[in-house]
Amino acid sequence: MEGRERIISLDLVRGFAVLGIVAVNVAGFAGPRLATLTPAHLVVQGAGFAYAPAAPLDEAVFAAILVLFEGKMRALFTMLFGASMLLFIERAEAAGRNGLALQARRLGWLALFGYLHYVLLWWGDILFLYAACGFVALGLCVFSNRALVIGALAGYLLWAVMGGLGGLPLVLAEEHMRLGIAGASEAAKLKAALADSMTMLRGDVAQAHLGFVAMAHDKLVNAPGWPFVMIFASFGETLPLMLIGMVLYRIGFAQGLASRRVLWGVAALGLGLGLPMALGMAWWAWARHFPPVAMGELMADWAAPQHLLLALAYYALMLLAAPCLLRGRLGVRLVAAGRMAFSNYILTSVALSVLFYRVGLFGRMGDGAQMLVVLAVWIAMLGWSKPWLEYFRQGPLEWLWRSLVERRALPFKKVTPGA
Repeated sequence: MEGRERIISLDLVRGFAVLGIVAVNVAGFAGPRLATLTPAHLVVQGAGFAYAPAAPLDEAVFAAILVLFEGKMRALFTMLFGASMLLFIERAEAAGRNGLALQARRLGWLALFGYLHYVLLWWGDILFLYAACGFVALGLCVFSNRALVIGALAGYLLWAVMGGLGGLPLVLAEEHMRLGIAGASEAAKLKAALADSMTMLRGDVAQAHLGFVAMAHDKLVNAPGWPFVMIFASFGETLPLMLIGMVLYRIGFAQGLASRRVLWGVAALGLGLGLPMALGMAWWAWARHFPPVAMGELMADWAAPQHLLLALAYYALMLLAAPCLLRGRLGVRLVAAGRMAFSNYILTSVALSVLFYRVGLFGRMGDGAQMLVVLAVWIAMLGWSKPWLEYFRQGPLEWLWRSLVERRALPFKKVTPGA
């Protein structure tokens, strides 16, 4: 792809990623945080806890999301963020400006947006995390591609292995309890972990029934540092993926400049290695009705290699499909959704918060029914982004963000030819 299409390809992949993220995030709005780990219901049983399996349809949908979207869309979007950071710096410096300083200011405003997103709308904000990791990535982007790739892959895998080994005793305790061979020590540790999960679950349910103002107040009083907890929990995943995205931009892969042979090779490698991993994990978890302790460890740590491999495969496949997609309506609308990814991300949070927290559907919609909501959001994103961009230069929040960075109100409406 040449010229303008090189940037359009980034928007195309970003549009695909922002749609995929909705399929993962919806569970975090529809129920407590535990619902993002398992469709099963954690219930008190005598002196302990038990899992009530979800309906077969809900388990099947959860498994499909686990294989196709969970972690992969986050990895893809994070790599795109790393690539876009370098694109922003490159454009600023081409205009004779200090790209690093402007990017740092941009990340500062993103951190504020992210914290407000957490307080006002949703506990699962990722913008604050991106801003924090972005500052570190700015300091590291001076290194060579080779150094960044080696450091990123080593850090990514080391973080996953250390986290996985750290949580392995609890996973084994959970499995031993299922088999009826757990010792007293394992049973006590598992009970304590599940008690913490139950406390968190009850807190999430109580908070979801507060009004928006009361919910914001509750977060500021009882959990003002949650976004920093998210950094601690995800730094070792997010920063390496950003660095990989930067390298992909430097070598032209992110813009679709790699040969089709290379793209097919990346897609085949990613699918050939990552898909069997994802299917194997889903099969193991499904057979056990998605035990929450194990799912937390699997999704956060042990699934890291498949997340990266399949995200790269998706990236390559979207770039391979770009020439065909960009000639059709779907591709054009995906590009528009990608150009407005920030607005679409936040407005999705607004819509889902209203639906589940105010309309009263929180905790009442299984994973199968949630897919109807996802489909509606996809239609809305693809439906409104293109018409909006026909009259305005960028999305509303993109315009606000850029205006804050530039410290002036930038032109918003497109100039009508002949006006």
